[in-house]
Amino acid sequence: MKKSISRSRVEGFLDTDGRRIVNGEGKEILLMGWGLGNWLLCEGYMWLASGLPRFDRPRRIETVIEELTGKAWADRFWKKFRENYITESDIQMMADMGYNSVRIPINSRLFLREGPGVVFESEGFACLDRVIDWCEQYRLYAFIDLHGAPGGQTGANIDDSVDDMCRLLMDDDQFEKGLCLWEKIAERYRDRWIVGGYDLLNEPVRPVRFEGDRDLESYVPRLKEFYEQCIARIRRIDPRHLITLEGHHWATETSIFTHVYDPRMVIHFHRYGCSPDLSAFQPWLDLSERLNVPLWLGETGENTMEWFSAMMPLAASLNIGVNMWPWKKMNCLNSPCSVIPPAEWQQILEYVRSGLHPGYEKAQKILGEYLKNMRVENCMINEKLAANVFRLPGCVIAGTDFDELPGPGRSYSHAGPAGNATEYRRNTGMELFCRYPDRERRFPFDGEWAKYVLRLKAGEFACYSLYDVTVLSRLEVACYASEETVLEIWQDDALLGRFDLSVTERRQILSSMHLNNAEACVLKLKTVRGCADIEALITDTDT
Repeated sequence: MKKSISRSRVEGFLDTDGRRIVNGEGKEILLMGWGLGNWLLCEGYMWLASGLPRFDRPRRIETVIEELTGKAWADRFWKKFRENYITESDIQMMADMGYNSVRIPINSRLFLREGPGVVFESEGFACLDRVIDWCEQYRLYAFIDLHGAPGGQTGANIDDSVDDMCRLLMDDDQFEKGLCLWEKIAERYRDRWIVGGYDLLNEPVRPVRFEGDRDLESYVPRLKEFYEQCIARIRRIDPRHLITLEGHHWATETSIFTHVYDPRMVIHFHRYGCSPDLSAFQPWLDLSERLNVPLWLGETGENTMEWFSAMMPLAASLNIGVNMWPWKKMNCLNSPCSVIPPAEWQQILEYVRSGLHPGYEKAQKILGEYLKNMRVENCMINEKLAANVFRLPGCVIAGTDFDELPGPGRSYSHAGPAGNATEYRRNTGMELFCRYPDRERRFPFDGEWAKYVLRLKAGEFACYSLYDVTVLSRLEVACYASEETVLEIWQDDALLGRFDLSVTERRQILSSMHLNNAEACVLKLKTVRGCADIEALITDTDT
């Protein structure tokens, strides 16, 4: 992985240099980190409450907790929740795992009182101050993300809106409150270099989600106005920090980027459920080149280990930093920290579904257990995730996710005419075979790509980058062969093994091979004769 991801690059105010983000010494840094979802803006699915509208956003979750426990206990719960969910140990662990940045989603209600006038609240700023101090101590750039703007900027549960409307852009009062909040943030943090930048609005102006849903497209021009006015107000106070801007429709649309809004602007986009190949990035690469502005994949994830192992190294090879989502949630495999659900958690969810109250004392006991379980020292740590993000020994690489760069003849080679690939590798000409048409999806954003294997015919090869390899590192290859096949496996210029594959419909695991010491290396699979279907490269390290 690039040296520019190293935390040694966390030094001084960030700036832009053409299409690069640079640190205070003028050295390029690729941002790599996680978002602190569910801390200052809760989402019901992180409490295992997917599909329960009464528990899908902060204001509704707060109502339910008060119904379950009483107001006084609920007030104490939320104070403790914000103390426990993210602690110094979380930030230290993130740094120890090799990440260099963190995105901090905030809800305006913790910073700015709802109702008439502009009245700031102290609780949100105290939380933000605390985590920014830890970021400075452990050297991670902190990005402040207005995830829930006054009135809501998205029109969905993720912005804590009252009625699924983007009232920030509909009501002049809310619009002005949003500007005032950013002025206050800029005033408070203008001299903090560890603050990497300001993410002005998360995923503004949702698309139409279902038949009968209100179309909010008419508010996109108002979104551009907000960006223009907000940047002007910030720059009167703070001329130094980066500004990251997101397009509408879940930060996937490019049309607002008609010009450079600010010299220190970064184009911020999100990607979920896409095939982890160049097609996920190409519209943004084109835009970055046209405007000469850096890119940041500021939210992505919620997928399989193999998807992380494909998407993150590809982004790095394209000079695009990544922030993944979220750092912590209940009972998961695809966040670094998995909160163990309290033993009787289903009673809380049953109340949300049916109104069957477990009793105040029981509810308090269950939620009190949640407060303990959420502390990072009590979480299950998904240790393999970082290996897949950074493509280190311990990762699993899907056969389909070979290196697309530097390109044909060097990172892959196909024998047939170009253009015979499926849509998942449409720019390479490599053939993918749908071996698992009935494979069930493990996560909401798996995508169709998980059903395919890479078909290597005679004379074809594919390469896979791997980093921080030692002599204790091992490789296995899972594959299929429908005809007599000879497959070679190389590490750079060293032949690791030559395998005769028998004809069988069963999955074959090629014997474990030890690798050679290398800071960075390329594993090459080459079919000498026959046809091999490559499912996965499985790496590990002897203990």
